[in-house]
Amino acid sequence: MFRDDIEATSRRIIAVAERGRMWLTTAESCTGGLIGAALTSIPGSSAVYDRGFITYSNAAKTELIGVAEALLARHGAVSEPVARAMAEGARRRSGADLAVSVTGIAGPGGGTADKSVGRVHFGLAYGDDQVLHHVEDYGDLGRTQVRLAAVRTALGLLEWGLAQALERP
Repeated sequence: MFRDDIEATSRRIIAVAERGRMWLTTAESCTGGLIGAALTSIPGSSAVYDRGFITYSNAAKTELIGVAEALLARHGAVSEPVARAMAEGARRRSGADLAVSVTGIAGPGGGTADKSVGRVHFGLAYGDDQVLHHVEDYGDLGRTQVRLAAVRTALGLLEWGLAQALERP
């Protein structure tokens, strides 16, 4: 279903999370559930992943994972503060140990001078209320390629977050 690199990364994530007895969750906007699909394509993933949030609209971000309407109004959905709030909210609402979020503009339209097509913000909530932010400007690669690139980046962040969580005493 997914390209070999995505499947291999998903397998590693599931194996490491299971060994560490850690729960994972996702909060996805522009990827529309592809990160969760990549993780759940691995047999045994239910031992570490029991839910994800597809929050494509601003209303869903607010209702499902508690992103403040004022934050969305002030910064827009495709922003660092919203990516962070999505990760924090998903982690809090699910009880997971790690949560990754993604919000961006996959195209072909929707870009502006300030937020171009291909810009994607990520959040990773882990540890003792730590939230990492990462942004990528993939460019106008086409909708499918931007979304797949975002899946790869999000999985990489989850893998990094698991390593950080398991290193702590």
